[in-house]
Amino acid sequence: MAFLRMPGVKVPHRKHTSNKFPARITPPEEVCLLLSMHIGAPAVPAVKIGDTVKIGQLIAKEGGYVSAPVHASVSGTVKRIDDITTAANQLTKGIVIQSDGLMERYELIEPPKVTDRESFIQAVKNSGVVGLGGAAFPTAVKLNVKEGVTVEEIVINGAECEPYITADTRTFLDRSDDLLYGIELLLKYIQPKKIIIGIENNKKEAIQKAKKLFENKKEVFVQTLPSVYPQGGEKVLIYSTTQKIVPEGKLPLDVGVIVLNATTVAAIAEFVKTGMPLTEKCITVDGSAVNSPANLIVPIGTRIKDVFAAAGGFKTDPAKIIMGGPMMGHSMPDTEYPVMKGTNALLAFDKKEAEIPEETPCINCGSCIQRCPLHLDPPAFGKAHMLKDTKALEKLKVNLCMECGVCAYVCPAKRHLVQRNRLAKNMLKEHNEKKKKEEAEKNGKA
Repeated sequence: MAFLRMPGVKVPHRKHTSNKFPARITPPEEVCLLLSMHIGAPAVPAVKIGDTVKIGQLIAKEGGYVSAPVHASVSGTVKRIDDITTAANQLTKGIVIQSDGLMERYELIEPPKVTDRESFIQAVKNSGVVGLGGAAFPTAVKLNVKEGVTVEEIVINGAECEPYITADTRTFLDRSDDLLYGIELLLKYIQPKKIIIGIENNKKEAIQKAKKLFENKKEVFVQTLPSVYPQGGEKVLIYSTTQKIVPEGKLPLDVGVIVLNATTVAAIAEFVKTGMPLTEKCITVDGSAVNSPANLIVPIGTRIKDVFAAAGGFKTDPAKIIMGGPMMGHSMPDTEYPVMKGTNALLAFDKKEAEIPEETPCINCGSCIQRCPLHLDPPAFGKAHMLKDTKALEKLKVNLCMECGVCAYVCPAKRHLVQRNRLAKNMLKEHNEKKKKEEAEKNGKA
């Protein structure tokens, strides 16, 4: 594997909302809860049109081992079960709930009985919690470590390295009790040798809060990290905190590490304490087109338009809306799309900031290679993709690319390198799948 190294790039922080306490929005008239808000198999509907539901009630069961249940985020009536096109241009189902405005809690909710590792994993599974930093991998699957596998470190991701986003920072400041309890649960039931909390050094108040919170926990270490992008990328964070390198095609657990987002840990704690599953998110709303940037607590499934309305609407017509950060977020085609479990920010930009610079020919400066935190070669990826040279792509380790956008950010020619890297990865994936299928058919005939 390529040698991980920093510094990556310095990006403008623009943490305008870091000191803004999250405000809970007025419940929307309806929510649309997607059944594929996580990596893995979509959830399976457990309700039908016309059913009455309340907050926290199960409305969709996990659809496989790598999956997560979905719970009602408002009380009301199941209005529709629609086909929805996701931001990744894939089709999934969405359960639309017409709110009754009462926001009634489901009466059967009660704290789970957690007495051992197995019951803890089951509780995490029932909570519906997934990676809340954006990756949305089902957390119960990540924590369900096979017998005989030792967890050396659990790394808590508090880097929040993307510009604008401050939702995780607010977790440290406003939900410290949940964070403390969540880490105590991990120490008790997952039993890592140590837990490392990584926070970028531009979040001084969060660092101070964390250090005070865990000063009496000898197994917990708060590590201050350089504020460089992409410090919060999983492989980068693991290297920065443990000096371990995750090999190509391997998982963090293969080097004895589990990475969890800080807000994910707090959400687990809340479920174990109260029995309330994941039904709402703290979201940073910001950008040059937003009237009043804020951190808002919104029911999952709230339409983007309703979230922006709660932030005072737009001061100018937005030319681009992004779900997530400006470096790795997804551009949204309209404001009807709903908030998902992994949504941590909604950004809206005016025409000037949204303008895409004209792409010009590569000048072979090497800036993209020098700044890539994995020391990969994006121009070579593009050339191999153009030539359909899958062997070259394997040799160049294209699958190590995490699509962080550093290469495109530093490119003086404004090349669309991330898109080319993604196309190259997809071509290699299709090639390998075709090859595997052909081999299986050949062996079957033999």
